[in-house]
Amino acid sequence: MLRAIVFDFDGVIANSEPLHYRAFREVFGESGITFPEKAYYDRYLGYDDGAVFKAVAADQGLSWTAGRIAGLVRSKAIAIERLEQKASILFPGAAAAIRRAAALVPLAIASGALGAEIRRVLDREGLTPCFKAIVAADDTPAGKPAADPYIRALALLAEAVGAPLLPAECVAVEDSPWGLASAKAAGLHTVAVAHTYDRARLDADLVISSVGELDLVTLAQLCAA
Repeated sequence: MLRAIVFDFDGVIANSEPLHYRAFREVFGESGITFPEKAYYDRYLGYDDGAVFKAVAADQGLSWTAGRIAGLVRSKAIAIERLEQKASILFPGAAAAIRRAAALVPLAIASGALGAEIRRVLDREGLTPCFKAIVAADDTPAGKPAADPYIRALALLAEAVGAPLLPAECVAVEDSPWGLASAKAAGLHTVAVAHTYDRARLDADLVISSVGELDLVTLAQLCAA
């Protein structure tokens, strides 16, 4: 039985990865660091903002303090908010797919994005009421690819519905190898949306071309298998 669906945010619901890259490039540029687009998608996309700055600093041999990294995270948050203001950043079909799913089962988000960024987009699109729980960056001890975000999302969903939820009764919808690894480690069934990466890189129970193709009957079949 399908009991719940947990969505990633960036790359699944919001077509914000190009904007995140531009914001990171801007902030790194202010520190004199070149940040190639290929490196972002190949190496850093699966991390939350703080982890990206830590990883790049380590790769560049830089000794950035926790305070410096926190300041960079704040600067990047300001940049992404500015970039988002120009237009809707939802993937085509995302809003309709979310509303269809929310009418049948409880939904949550497990994301490495900042909570304020997630809620800002959902509020603007009128989708906030569709989600029973939101797990964002810094809501768990470890981010993806660790299982923590999905474990936390299921715990919050169980509280919201007032009943236990088994991971095998739930489906994760992801777009990256890191996110899929996180969901699998938590025991969820996985659906990969090929918005960001080629199908060949997405090891999931089901791979679809766009989030608009999400079909609740098919998801229920995954949980029944």
